[in-house]
Amino acid sequence: MDFAQLYVVAVIVAMLGGLIMNIARPAWLFSLAALILYFPGFVEPERMFSHAVNPAVLTLILLLISSLALERTRLLSWISKRLFAKSQLLTLLRMGGLVAFSSALLNNTAVVASLMSAVRKNTSHPSKRLLIPLSYFAILGGTLTLIGTSTNLIVNSFLVDYGEPSLNFFDFLSVGLSILLVAGTAVIISSYWITGSVLPKEISKDYYLEASIESGSAIVGQTLQQSGLAGLSGLTLVELIREDHVISMPDSDELLKADDQLIFAGDVSQAKQLAAINGLSVFAENTGLLDKYLTEVIVSPNSTLVGRSLKQSSFRAHFDAAVVAIGRNGSRLSGTIANTEIRAGDKLVLAIGLDFYKRPNIDRNFILLDKKELHPPLAKHQEVAAETGFLAVVGMAAAGVMTLLSGLFLYLMSLFVFRVLTPTEVRRRLPFEIWLVVASALAIADVFNQVGAAELLASVVQALLSVDSGNDYIGVYWAFIVCYLLTWLITEVVTNNAAAALMFPMAFGLAESLGVNYMPFVMAVAYGASASFISPFGYQTNLMVMNAGNLKFTDFAKAGWLVSMSFSIVAIVMIPIVFPFN
Repeated sequence: MDFAQLYVVAVIVAMLGGLIMNIARPAWLFSLAALILYFPGFVEPERMFSHAVNPAVLTLILLLISSLALERTRLLSWISKRLFAKSQLLTLLRMGGLVAFSSALLNNTAVVASLMSAVRKNTSHPSKRLLIPLSYFAILGGTLTLIGTSTNLIVNSFLVDYGEPSLNFFDFLSVGLSILLVAGTAVIISSYWITGSVLPKEISKDYYLEASIESGSAIVGQTLQQSGLAGLSGLTLVELIREDHVISMPDSDELLKADDQLIFAGDVSQAKQLAAINGLSVFAENTGLLDKYLTEVIVSPNSTLVGRSLKQSSFRAHFDAAVVAIGRNGSRLSGTIANTEIRAGDKLVLAIGLDFYKRPNIDRNFILLDKKELHPPLAKHQEVAAETGFLAVVGMAAAGVMTLLSGLFLYLMSLFVFRVLTPTEVRRRLPFEIWLVVASALAIADVFNQVGAAELLASVVQALLSVDSGNDYIGVYWAFIVCYLLTWLITEVVTNNAAAALMFPMAFGLAESLGVNYMPFVMAVAYGASASFISPFGYQTNLMVMNAGNLKFTDFAKAGWLVSMSFSIVAIVMIPIVFPFN
């Protein structure tokens, strides 16, 4: 291994470590790695930056923008009203069909976000038993078509960038349908293993609240026991922060001092009772909003808040709301709320002002659990333009009449003409971070290939598996399985898009070194990156329903192992049948 190869591999390994440890957002880690690889001059600048306008990348961005219009139609609202039946089995069957079909054509994150509120509020079946299947069926539906999930489009972006023909719209359908039937059955079976109940209508109690002791307060100098703070109903004092010194689970005889900050875990409804204690100021009270309406939201994966603290984000000014409490998958949070770094999927209790729902940035930053309408309903002609226009584009792309990129450009123009979307809305909701991840990943993969690292890695894998050539069918099959399993492992630990971006160069290089058809290996990456069922952190929809339903990691592990095993077995068997090695 020469210096260039060693340098490139070291950068990629460091990036992977940063992704696993969640040091920063994937977009920043990918772009930083691309810049570090750019400066040594392994690839010409024009080639390095041309990946940002790869036709498949532009198709991905246009598709995500177009989905904003479809989210505003009544389609998903119509589906949400038809999900539930008296029988839980019938409900799950309906959910499987309707959600999978929707996710095959729409962004599956948008599908889950739109239906999640209806599932939480249903009183017929335990919500926890339906929320995980909602996410799983959306993932399965995304594997049916080229546009069903960003993972498929990212893989297609790589393929086009490598000079190969673009994937067709229905290339995924045969394998995807087989997986949907088998893994979908596993979803229904495993949903009964989840201990569930109907979620309460009031705000849940799994939150962290903050209060501070003002100078001159009557409780200064008292112990926690004397002040009454040690025995509050529904609240537990978990930390006392004093001059940057943290006292975890303080004793009841701890003396209170002015400017102490107190972190409580428990029932948000007690926040007003805390504020009633003389000299005790609850976080958000000084905004004047604590007596306003409290609502729960989930931080969107696309939120500008992710990776920043509330203090850095000027939260009150941007949203006309104040954070009363924060929850994160039941995990223990340490430190003050103002300095807590916000993550995608965090659940916030907000005290909102009159203008909250009128702010134009709400739907980008939050998933509303009370499902308020943020936009006026589309007029009938707008609805027809949005729905029929999209179906026409998909139909023409599938029939080969025009490319999906050209069709989406025309569709976007028609959305502007009919005022379904405005340029301002598009600019505000532009999926910049996904574009940054994909463009940077393509640049990294290009450098990886140019210095010979991909070929070297492929030869190492080939040697470890003792595969001589493409004539060794069993050896090739094992190489294919290794590609799938490595992609699946990365997606469970990191994210689906990162897994696809990291594994594609190795998989494609391995197919080339073996002298076999690249398609089985490409599909191994596409399906392996979508097989995130055991961990809630590998796929955005899992993280969303986890927080919405107060679910635990063990709930996903309990339900997901059978689904993951079924998905993987079908994928490993069907992909080489539909896409032969030779």
